[in-house]
Amino acid sequence: MNCWDLLGIEPTSDRQRIEQAYQQQLKFASSDEAVSLEQAFREATGAAAPTAPDIDAKTTSHAPETQPEQESEQSQELDAYSAQVAREVVIQIKALLNDSIRAENVDVWKAILCEPPADQPALRADIARRLESQLRPMAKNGVFPASVTAFLGDWFEWPSLREATNKNEKKPQPDERNYPEPEMMGGEQGEQGEPNEQPPPSVNFWPAVIGWIIGLVILTSLFGGMGGG
Repeated sequence: MNCWDLLGIEPTSDRQRIEQAYQQQLKFASSDEAVSLEQAFREATGAAAPTAPDIDAKTTSHAPETQPEQESEQSQELDAYSAQVAREVVIQIKALLNDSIRAENVDVWKAILCEPPADQPALRADIARRLESQLRPMAKNGVFPASVTAFLGDWFEWPSLREATNKNEKKPQPDERNYPEPEMMGGEQGEQGEPNEQPPPSVNFWPAVIGWIIGLVILTSLFGGMGGG
């Protein structure tokens, strides 16, 4: 990865352009990335040619030759400067997609896409055409958070992403708590809750009383027979 890839721009002799790209990337860079960006800035400013026409010719010669016909036709609708801005924004977005943590931050997306002059309608439409085939399926499949998906749908005017965001917001979330069944609740209440109060068993004295009466009758008959004899 060369200095231009780290800065997210194509080779240019415009020092102001290089400084803007450096400051843009430095906003969200870690300490290690900041060191790499500083080195890339030095290399870019040292490698810049003295005259702009020579660099423009080199930039044109280094442009990929196998661009889709549709993309080349769409780029012709913009002037040279606007087309270069669109390409640089696309490079930054593709670099952002390689960083899953930063890609979940909607503020990072806004910083890249809303930065003038990329916020102009013509540039926004051109950037949308370049990124639609990659960003739209990812957003529909839930790769990005809802805030990022909603921003992309509004910014690029992709109604399908807006509808997907609205459906996800209205979709009720299932209650994952496990509630016990009513029968189980009743059983657990009897086992773990307060003990079921049962009436104490009644003591049946009747067998003892009957036995005592029978014993008295027998003794009375015995003593009565002895007295008569």
